Amino acid sequence: MADRMRPRKFSEFFGQEEIVGAGKLLRKLIDSDQLSSLIFWGPPGTGKTTLAYIIAEQTKSEFIKISAVMSGKEELKKSIIRAQESLRLGIRTILFIDEIHRWNKAQQDALLPYVENGTIILIGATTENPSFEIIGALLSRSRVFILKRLEAEDVVKILKQALEDKERGLGDYKVKIEDKVLEMLAELSGGDARVALNGLELAVKAKIKNKEQGIKNKVEISTSDIKEALQKTHLIFDKQGEEFYNLISALHKSMRGSDPDASLYWLARMFEGGADPLYIARRVLRFSAEDIGVADSRALLVANAAFDACHKLGAPECNVHLAEAVVYCALAKKSNALYTAYMAAAEDAHNTSHLGVPIHLRNAPTKFMKNIGYGKGYKYNPDFDGPVDQAYLPKELKGKKYLIK
Repeated sequence: MADRMRPRKFSEFFGQEEIVGAGKLLRKLIDSDQLSSLIFWGPPGTGKTTLAYIIAEQTKSEFIKISAVMSGKEELKKSIIRAQESLRLGIRTILFIDEIHRWNKAQQDALLPYVENGTIILIGATTENPSFEIIGALLSRSRVFILKRLEAEDVVKILKQALEDKERGLGDYKVKIEDKVLEMLAELSGGDARVALNGLELAVKAKIKNKEQGIKNKVEISTSDIKEALQKTHLIFDKQGEEFYNLISALHKSMRGSDPDASLYWLARMFEGGADPLYIARRVLRFSAEDIGVADSRALLVANAAFDACHKLGAPECNVHLAEAVVYCALAKKSNALYTAYMAAAEDAHNTSHLGVPIHLRNAPTKFMKNIGYGKGYKYNPDFDGPVDQAYLPKELKGKKYLIK
């Protein structure tokens, strides 16, 4: 149903107001027919392909869609020939390449001449960071638009549209479903309209199959029907509700408790349930400094490397990188000395922001500043053999100790 219910015009499209709302840049480019090549970057089910279809329809362009997973240079060559023939007839061609990040440098290079000479208007869709996955020459000739996960209220609107549509949706099935059930489905879909629509369709058709009356009477869909349907398509994982915070808390406390097995389990519960890998990586990165800190500074390096891997690879490939970081943090020696030291320093910073920097620690980039004493008496540490007797705090905080190992 997700494909059948794909919006054909902006009035059917919900979400992404930041880029297609009235007066926004992309909307103005489309309305004024001043379109250039585009890259849509965002999670699955946020409308990248749909926007490409709408743009083609709105601008009266021929639309060619190819998948970078299934296609290579031969498919591209056929598409270019078709676009050249259309151009001779005065018709522009939008070439939509889904998952464009899957193409290697040579394949992306092959696009450049046709983007530059106007044979095609390229629209590329990617779930990966374009800075890492798309060649610079192609990126510089395209506008990048970032699509965000859909808000729950937008997903609810999409679901209601499907429930009312008799031609493409579920309008003929007379579905009775409470708003709170639709809201739960929207939450569980994690901002992915495709997951939400397919889950709703599966729940409705499963209920009809079990009803002797067929579709003549109203079909009532409950919370349990939705959960059962989603269990058949993906693991249920409420990314916004209480369970989400329970799971991240369990991961955090298992690492703090130096239990690598429990840490791996809670990581897997989140990752396999569809949690954003970057969110998990950020929490592990924070943990490495807050709960380990100076006890093992390498934990920060490992956690940061895992975060970088999540950026470059995405799911599912980055699962082992997160696992390595989580296990390292679980096994590492723990200390919150760095965290408590910073919090104590921050409190003093708030309470003593009126205190000036000691004059011997100030730079003197001008003659005037040097003449009034800036930098006077400062002892340059490399000139001394051993510790230097020198104050680095305001005199009001003399002798203050924050870091206690």
